[in-house]
This record gives sequence, structure tokens and C-alpha cells, in this order.
Amino acid sequence: MASELAPYAVKAFNTAKQSENKMHDDSVARRFGFAGGLVPGVEVLAYMLHQPVARWGRAFLERGLIEARFIKPVYDGEIAEVVAREAADGLVLEVTSQGQLCATGSASLPASAPHVVLAEYRDVPPAAVRPAVSAESFAAGSWLGTAPRAWPGQAATTYLDEIRERDPIYANERLGHPGMLQRVMNRLLVDNVVLGPWIHVGSRMQLLSVIAETDEITARGRVVANYEKKGHRFVEIDALVVANGTKPLAHCHHVAIYQPRAEAVA
Repeated sequence: MASELAPYAVKAFNTAKQSENKMHDDSVARRFGFAGGLVPGVEVLAYMLHQPVARWGRAFLERGLIEARFIKPVYDGEIAEVVAREAADGLVLEVTSQGQLCATGSASLPASAPHVVLAEYRDVPPAAVRPAVSAESFAAGSWLGTAPRAWPGQAATTYLDEIRERDPIYANERLGHPGMLQRVMNRLLVDNVVLGPWIHVGSRMQLLSVIAETDEITARGRVVANYEKKGHRFVEIDALVVANGTKPLAHCHHVAIYQPRAEAVA
């Protein structure tokens, strides 16, 4: 029978109020039927990561697997509760806020990190000139790159504060939090296309190595799907997140609505 770990409660924080993605802006989000600006999905996933790290410690940061699907928004200042239940193959995860189920997912600890071939993921720069978003953006089979990101020193501390992470493992061992990798995954979209309001709806992340606090991080992504569903335009990206151009950190699958229905071309 599955057992439940102690719930983990976070006072959610919208880190992206000033971002280019106006789905995190209260007035714009309300036009799409939301109560206010959305807390980014990458931050909700960061909240979810607390539970498997609490369960498995550094081993999860070395080779853990997490999957998440975002169902309802989490709003700034509201309490998000992450519940983890033990199951035969790992943890079943749920995020609730304001009495609603906001995200579901799972986490597990493989016996070893799977082998990936760095050369199979093309190292391309981000777009020199980003085109405006359209139904033709993110053509299936195309390769995407990102500008390098790093969170050294105080930046790492600020990031942990933003996601309200209290586990001492990151400061004690001078490690980066894997939620950083999800922020870099988002850059595959925004470094290559001028987007309107858009929504991250799901992710799968297989960690391959711990993140050193000094790592410079990029993502190498290939568009594996681009489709319309219920008036929304979706993109799915398969990517390798890499440190310093040489060390694979995670193999990720990222799903986003890059043109919500109100913005989609008829």
C-alpha cells in the first residue's frame, strides 16, 4: 500500500511579472479567463522537486526522473501544497492550491543515469533575429539553441529564495537546483521567437548529473511536434541541457501552448 510523505507547502511567488510573457501579467491573464497572472510552470515544477530530493537526496540530483503536467494555475501569494505518495515505482506527486488540483506528476530514481550522446544534439545559437510568432513557428524537425545562463554565488541564493526552497543541500554542497534547467528549457522558445502570451503545460526531465554552482548552462533542442488542438497551437521539444558545452545535465521533453486560442490564427 502506498504511503504519503509529509506535505510540502509553499507560498507561491510569480517570478515573471515583468517578463516578456504577459500571461504572467494580471491584466493580460484575465483576458484569457484567469484570475490573475500565472506563476510560471517551471517554478511549480521547482516546488514539486522538493519532495523527491527530500526522499532521495543527492542521488536524485544525480540521476532522478520527474514528470509534471500543469492543469490549473497557481497564483502569486497563494499556498501551493505538494503531496507525495510512495508507490512501487517511486513517488506520485500532486500540487493543490485554493482547493484545486493544479498539477500532477511522478518522480523516480533509476539505478543509474541513462547514457546520452552529446553529439546527437546539435549545438546551434539562438536566433540572431527572432521572428514574430505564427502557426509556422517551431517547425517540426528544426533545431533550437539558447543563450548561456549561469547562477553563480548570489544569483543561486536569489533563485532559491524565489522558489522558496529551504532544503540545505544546495548551499551545503554548492549545487544548482534542477529547476534552473527548466528555466533554460523555456529559453528554447523565447530566445528564438517573439511570442505573445504563452503557457508551459508539461515537462519530463531525466537528470544526468548534479549542477555545479558555477556551471554555464545551455539547451540544445529539436522540435518533435507542432500541432493545433482545441484552437491552441502546441509545440513539443526534445532537448539536452548541457553545462559548459561538454557535460549533459538533463534530457528533457517540454510541452507548451505557444499560441493560446484567443491569439491563434483562425
